[in-house]
Amino acid sequence: MSPLPLPALGAAALHGPLLEQTGGFGGNALLLTGPARVGKLALAYAVAAQHNCSGVKGMYGEACGSCPSCRALAAGAHPDVLLVEPRATTTTGKAARRKIIPIGAVLEGRDKGREYETHVYEFLEVRPTFARRVVIVQGAEYLGQETANALLKLIEEPPHRALFVLIAEDRRSVLPTLQSRSARLNVAPASDAALGRALAQSGLTQGTASDAELLAFAAGRAGVLEAAAEVRAALTDARTLTGAVEEGMLAALDAAAALEKRWHAAWHPEALRFVWGGRSAAQRARADTALSDLQAALEAYANPALSFQVFALALREAFGEDR
Repeated sequence: MSPLPLPALGAAALHGPLLEQTGGFGGNALLLTGPARVGKLALAYAVAAQHNCSGVKGMYGEACGSCPSCRALAAGAHPDVLLVEPRATTTTGKAARRKIIPIGAVLEGRDKGREYETHVYEFLEVRPTFARRVVIVQGAEYLGQETANALLKLIEEPPHRALFVLIAEDRRSVLPTLQSRSARLNVAPASDAALGRALAQSGLTQGTASDAELLAFAAGRAGVLEAAAEVRAALTDARTLTGAVEEGMLAALDAAAALEKRWHAAWHPEALRFVWGGRSAAQRARADTALSDLQAALEAYANPALSFQVFALALREAFGEDR
């Protein structure tokens, strides 16, 4: 288990009304849905903390943050919380190109490549150390029929009152059988004020201008704060490349080569589009086409250096017009 996501430390400020509902939940399964990076995983951890906390709860019923259970969760070493995610590799050891949570995540005997250190069935065989075992399924939309059926048996009659927290971006992408057995909660984007408080609590503030840009980029998505350093770096790279493109061809090619070495597929594309926000509609459209072409080339395993050079030249053409 990894350490608790940073925004979970301020989950009450971000999702207080939802925590009021989850604190007294006595059912077997919750389904949390909402946009990408809105903070669903952090909320799931906060729910797990609620149901195992032995201290004095907060005004929204949030966990105390200081009892033995809360300390174990914050350190990423809670014995009663299991996170299940789509597999990262195929059975041959290569990176998986299609996301899926295989049956092996649930049943030990079906995990041929031992992709999952702990399987759901074996996890639930053991009585909770604190109060309640919690299984968090990140990416419930990637559960196949076979895997979902295996989970359903556990959800209907969970050993030791176990709680399942299923996470998905779109409720409609989750199998109806799972939806029907879960209490559904929508996780909406937080306000800028709430995100600002969470950023301050995290200790990752860097100054008014930098923080304002980070919060504007986040647009209410608490999950962005979990990768604040990576996002800030991507925004800096995006501004550097954009400036170099207008400076000259050599500067553009140098900046593109530097960007290739730091490229982060999860953040750089969005950071570039964010930086281009003030451009004309025509320029944004042409730049976006160039970026989409770059992403397609990288996904097709084209020569990275050449792909970034072509991207830089396409940006020069996109931004050179209408000026």
